[in-house]
Amino acid sequence: MKLTAVVALSLTAGAAFAQAIPEAQVRRRAEGLLAKMTPEEKIGQLSQMFYGIIPGMKISDDIIRQGKIGSFLMITDPVLANRLQHVAVDESRLHIPLLYGFDVIHGFHTIFPVPLAMAASWDRELIERVQGLAAREASAVGVRWTFAPMVDIARDPRWGRIVEGAGEDPYLGSKVAAAQVRGFQGPYDGAADHVLACVKHFAGYGAADGGRDYDSSWVPEDRMWNVYLPPFHAAVEAGSASLMPAYMDLNGIPATANTFLLREVLRKAWKFQGFVVSDAFSVRDLQTHGFAATPEDAAFRAFTAGVDMDMGSMTYSKQLPALLQSGKISKTELDAAVLRLLEAKIRLGLFEHPYVDVSRVATVFDMASTREAAREAGARVAVLLRNEGNVLPLAKSIQRVAVIGPLGNTDDLLGSWTLANAHEHAVTVVDGIREKLGSNARVEAAPGVQIARRYPSFFDMLLGAKPEPKWDAERVKAEFSRAVDLARNSDAVVLALGEKQQMSGEAASRSSIDLPGEQEQLLEAVAAVGKPTVLVLINGRPLNLTGAAAHVPAIVEAWYPGVEGGNSIADVLFGDANPGGKLPVTFPRSTGQIPIYYAHNLTHQPDTSAGFTSRYWDEPSSPLYPFGYGLSYTQFAFSNLRVSAPSVARGGKITVSVDVENTGQRAGDEVVQLYIHQRSGSASRPVRELKGFERVPLAAGQKRTIEFALGAEERRYWNSAKHGWVEDASKFDVWAGGDSTASPHTTFDVSE
Repeated sequence: MKLTAVVALSLTAGAAFAQAIPEAQVRRRAEGLLAKMTPEEKIGQLSQMFYGIIPGMKISDDIIRQGKIGSFLMITDPVLANRLQHVAVDESRLHIPLLYGFDVIHGFHTIFPVPLAMAASWDRELIERVQGLAAREASAVGVRWTFAPMVDIARDPRWGRIVEGAGEDPYLGSKVAAAQVRGFQGPYDGAADHVLACVKHFAGYGAADGGRDYDSSWVPEDRMWNVYLPPFHAAVEAGSASLMPAYMDLNGIPATANTFLLREVLRKAWKFQGFVVSDAFSVRDLQTHGFAATPEDAAFRAFTAGVDMDMGSMTYSKQLPALLQSGKISKTELDAAVLRLLEAKIRLGLFEHPYVDVSRVATVFDMASTREAAREAGARVAVLLRNEGNVLPLAKSIQRVAVIGPLGNTDDLLGSWTLANAHEHAVTVVDGIREKLGSNARVEAAPGVQIARRYPSFFDMLLGAKPEPKWDAERVKAEFSRAVDLARNSDAVVLALGEKQQMSGEAASRSSIDLPGEQEQLLEAVAAVGKPTVLVLINGRPLNLTGAAAHVPAIVEAWYPGVEGGNSIADVLFGDANPGGKLPVTFPRSTGQIPIYYAHNLTHQPDTSAGFTSRYWDEPSSPLYPFGYGLSYTQFAFSNLRVSAPSVARGGKITVSVDVENTGQRAGDEVVQLYIHQRSGSASRPVRELKGFERVPLAAGQKRTIEFALGAEERRYWNSAKHGWVEDASKFDVWAGGDSTASPHTTFDVSE
C-alpha cells in the first residue's frame, strides 16, 4: 500500500505529504533515530497518557522534555496541541514529535450516524466518505490517530457496544471495516487531512458472557476464525496502521496478553507490520484478571505477547526499565516495538509537519458540505420496518403534527462517543419536522414519559453530567395525559421512542431489550387514539418491537442518526428521501430469543411431525425482523437467478447473476444480497451465509442485472478438526434477494 515519491506541502500537520514516503527511507530514518536513543527515551515512546480528564493526574512539561512520553490522547484543543508539540520538538533531546490520538468513532466536530447505523446503509462508498470527512476535522486540530474502527461481531443486542460495530455478520462486517480504514487513512499513511486507523477490539469482545461489557468470552476455534476474525483481517489487509487488543479474557487468557492473537494470528499468519496499543489501563488490569501477579509481571506479559504501547496506565514507563535491566526483555525486543512507533510518526510526516494551523480549524469545521453529508447519511441509514396501509410518506400539506415521546425534542440523536462535539446541539425530530413543513403547520411536542439509566453512564461520569430531575407522581400522570390529548387533537402522530444516547455504548449493557421505562404503555395509549401514527426509533441496538408492530402501522428505525438527524428523519417521513437501509443485525421478538442470528447451523430434528424440533413453545422461533430486512416506498422484484456454470472445480470461480426491477411508482434503492449454503462436507455449515451485496439505485420501472463472483475465498471456511482452511467438494445452494430470507434459488456443484 506504500507509494514512492515524497513532496512536502506545508509545515502544518493537516497538510502532511502529497505522496507516501518510500518504505526504505522510513526504515533508514527510524533506525538512525533509534540508534541515538537511551533506554528511557525508547520506553517513553511506548507510553501514552490521558490529558486533562483523569482527576488528580498532573502532567508536567518535563516528562515531554525528557522524552518520557510519546503520545497523548483526549487533546482536541489545537492551541494546547501546538504548545505541547513545541516542547517535544524544540526542547527534547532528540526532537521526536508527539502523536495525538482520539476516539473519532462516527464524526469529530460534525457527528454522523453511529457505526451500526452506517452498516445499515450497506453503502461502502458512503462509509468511506463519512470517515474521510471525520478524519479531516480531527486532523485539523492535531489529532492524527483514531481508535477506530471497532469491528467486533456482535450477536447479543444486550451488549452496549453493538452500537459501535457493523452487527452480526462477518462478510458485511469485513466490507464495512475495510471501508472505514480507507476513509480514515486515505490512500497512504500520512495523506493530507487523514489520520491513522486503529482496528479494535482484538478479538471476540462482542461474544462477552451475557452481553455484559468487559466480561469474559468463550469462543470455539472454528467460530473465532469464521466469524470473529474476518473483519479484523479485512482491516489489516486494507492497511490499518495500528490495532488494539480487547479488554476481556478470551478462553481464559486476557486479550491484552494473548500470544495466540497477537503473535500467532496477527504477526505470523497475517504479517501485520503496524503497531499494537493496549486499550485504556488494560495492561495494569492484567492483575485484575488474576493473570499477572504484580505490575512488573503485567508489563512483562503484555509486552512479550506483542503490545507495543501502553495506553493510560503508565505500567510500561514504571516497569520496563527493570525488566530490561534484568534481561527479562531484550534490547532487540524493545527496539522492534519502538521502531514501529517511530516509523508510524515518520510516515505521518510529523517530523516535517508537527504543528496545527489554528487559523484553518474554523474553516474546516464550518464546511456546509460536511453537514450536507451528515444529513444524507442520516437518511440513507434509515430502515423502514413497517408501513401498513402506506401511512408513509406523510403529506407535506398536513396541518397538525404531534411529536410524542422522550426522544422527540432532545439531543439524544447524537449517540455515544461524541466528546469533541459536546457544544454542538443536534437537530431534533421536532426541529426537522418544523423546518420541513414551515409556518403553515402546527408541530407540537410532548415527552409523555421520562426515561433514564439506573446507573450513571461512563460518559456522564467522564463529563460530570448531572441527571435530569426525576418527575414526581403528579407530573408523571400529567405528562402522560398531555401526550395522549395532543395525539387526539392532531392529524398525525410521530412517536419518537427508544434509548437515550448513553443507554448504548461502552459500559452500557442491558439485561432487557424492551423499550425502557413506560414507553410501551405510552405507545399503546397513543395508538389507541386512532390517528395515523409513525414510530421513529432512536436507539443503538435491536429492541423488542413485538408490541409496537401490533399497534403501530409504520415503523422507521432511525438509530442515532447524528447532528443532522432531525432533518434526515423529516426527509424520510415526508418522502424527500426514500428509505433504503437494511438491518445489519437480527431483531428478536423478545430478550428470551437471544442469541438469535440468521447464519445458524442446522441441528437434530428426530420427528418434526411430533413437535420434536428446535423451537420455543411459547412464541415463534423466527425473529421479528430478519437480518438484511428493510422496506421502501416502492417495490422490487427479483428474477432470473442463474449461475455461469452448473459446476466448478475446487479453487475455481463461478458467477451468479440476478435481475432486480423496481416495480413501483417512485425511484428507490434496493440492496441486492447473495447468500449460499454448503449442503455437506467436512463440517456442518450455516443454513445461509452472506457472500455478496450491492446497494442499487433504480428509477421507477427500471431493471438491472447484478453479478457476483463466488470463488474459493467465498466458499472456504476454517475447520477446527483440521485446524486450517478447507474448501469442500459439495453441492451449494444460492439465494438472491432483499434480505436473508430471500426465495429466488439455484444451485451449483464444486467438484474435486
